Amino acid sequence: MLIRKTKALVVFFVALAAIGSGAAIAATRESASPIGTGVVVINTNLRLEDTWAAGTGMVLTSSGRILTNNHVIAGATTIRVAVPNTTHRYAARVVGYDIADDVAVLQLRSATNLRTVTIGSSATLAVGASVTAVGNSGGFGRLISVRGRVIRLRRSITVESGIGELHRLSGVIETNASLRPGDSGGPLLDSAGKVVGMDTAAAFGGSAYAIPIATAARVTSQIVAGKASPRVHVGATAFLGIRVQGTTVDDVVRGSPAQKAGLKPGDVIISVGGKRVTGEAGITSAVLAHKPGQVVTVVYTDETGTRRAARVRLAAGPPQ
Repeated sequence: MLIRKTKALVVFFVALAAIGSGAAIAATRESASPIGTGVVVINTNLRLEDTWAAGTGMVLTSSGRILTNNHVIAGATTIRVAVPNTTHRYAARVVGYDIADDVAVLQLRSATNLRTVTIGSSATLAVGASVTAVGNSGGFGRLISVRGRVIRLRRSITVESGIGELHRLSGVIETNASLRPGDSGGPLLDSAGKVVGMDTAAAFGGSAYAIPIATAARVTSQIVAGKASPRVHVGATAFLGIRVQGTTVDDVVRGSPAQKAGLKPGDVIISVGGKRVTGEAGITSAVLAHKPGQVVTVVYTDETGTRRAARVRLAAGPPQ
């Protein structure tokens, strides 16, 4: 379970980590054509972290465009998507993502004739409205529905990332439709069965949080249009291959561009591609500003305190 904490409220993302490779795929009745219910199961391999994770996704097009949370696919070296209660399995690539809004768009390979979700309006949602959260609850590959009501709108919450950084989500929908790990990326439905939000996080005590579908749709449109920005990453992700504590290199991935350039644990990163960095988030942002194959200069001090500069050709790596 991915547990995230705040001082006032204990909140955790509801993607499921470390479930192993044998997640079962079973659930609702077999659907006639088109395929499925519009909701899919996402399983990822996080090879660099030697673990697996699972979540949920929503089908936006019959050819396999999928909406999910960014934290469901962050760090994934491979992504597989399954339509519950069918034999349909697909490899997926990341089209783009927005870390700040926690939105990601995937594209399935060779997908056709998939049933899509019906998008509703989060703007007309009111406190007290009946809602239903649907997701891959527990990561077992079966879709579970939980009913509840809207408790608050336009809520701001703070979660803590797996590396200890605080992550702010604003304008989210708070409900009492309880979520479990594996539900992340699933739809929050209104009483008409239309998607008004994307299941994202939960708090101990029962409250659940969903990103308004208007926010997710806006980010999706920008990604599909190929319009990268400081918030939205489009296309393949550049990869340097270091793990850091602050700006100090803690580990170097074997065979990575960083290792080939001579970076070692204990080195302190000063700048990447001409951008001065002060922490892990800054290093990530500086790397994401480039494309795989581009050459950047990494300025750092080694264990003796000597200032050095290395020219590094970035590789393609997992989404952030």
